[in-house]
Amino acid sequence: MEAGRRAVEQPGATFRIGGEREVRRLGFGAMRLPTEQGPERAEALAVARRAVELGVNFVDTAHMYGWGANEELLAEALHPYPDGLLIATKVGIVRAEPGTGQESPVGEIAQDARPEVLPGQVDEGLRRLRVERLELVQLHRLDPQVPIADQVGALADLQRAGKIGHIGLSEVSVAELDEARRHAEIASVQNRYSVLHREHEPVLEACEAAGVAFLPWRPVAEATPGELPGAGAEAAAEIAAVAQELGATAAQVSLAWLLAHSPVLVPIPGTSSVPHLEENVAAASLPLTAEQHLRLARLGRA
Repeated sequence: MEAGRRAVEQPGATFRIGGEREVRRLGFGAMRLPTEQGPERAEALAVARRAVELGVNFVDTAHMYGWGANEELLAEALHPYPDGLLIATKVGIVRAEPGTGQESPVGEIAQDARPEVLPGQVDEGLRRLRVERLELVQLHRLDPQVPIADQVGALADLQRAGKIGHIGLSEVSVAELDEARRHAEIASVQNRYSVLHREHEPVLEACEAAGVAFLPWRPVAEATPGELPGAGAEAAAEIAAVAQELGATAAQVSLAWLLAHSPVLVPIPGTSSVPHLEENVAAASLPLTAEQHLRLARLGRA
């Protein structure tokens, strides 16, 4: 086989969160699961259960997803949890009181990671997920009004109390990650990242150096024309061409590229459809050639 056609050497199929909790590197993001009563909720329960049936053992949720309703849905679907299943949740985001000026551009939410607030959010997560310890708790966003030492320190206190297994961060820079690691062991970082959105490449490199899991959110997002160099119709056409060569979908190609790109990447694609879930999970066994990997890697470069 000629050099350009050799398959990319795949990193390991699993990753140890915090150096101890082994998970398969293709996880599931639960954010899109409907939580209202009715047929859509029944489908959401089926999706969560099917993910575990397919071998997914890492599920991502958050307090903000339905203000606890997403956590409760996962508990209804999966509790008592099978051995080895790790459900990660996020804290630090609260409802903003209307008229207080706290509302964000995306709705009535506010960041609140004060040390006196985080323990209550963790307790709520314990109750909703029906567990005695949350294996991975991530700060949904760093609170700009609270020193990083205080935010991370509050979670470290809860870790020492046995309520938290590991601590993670979301949407952070290299400098913020470094600062947080001075106050606690950080097991994961959750930033936006995909074959087309690579602005957090320095953070990924920092995670690789420290053995920290990088959980890319929106791992298969489509490019908006003009959003970044190489995006738009040309990039979509390149991904589609690789997909056609492999007899796969564009989403599968995007996920396969992430899995081959770095051993610390643990994508968490989300869906509310069982067929789409099965399609995503199948990406874990999709081999890219070295030439295909290089073509895709060029799409996210300036």
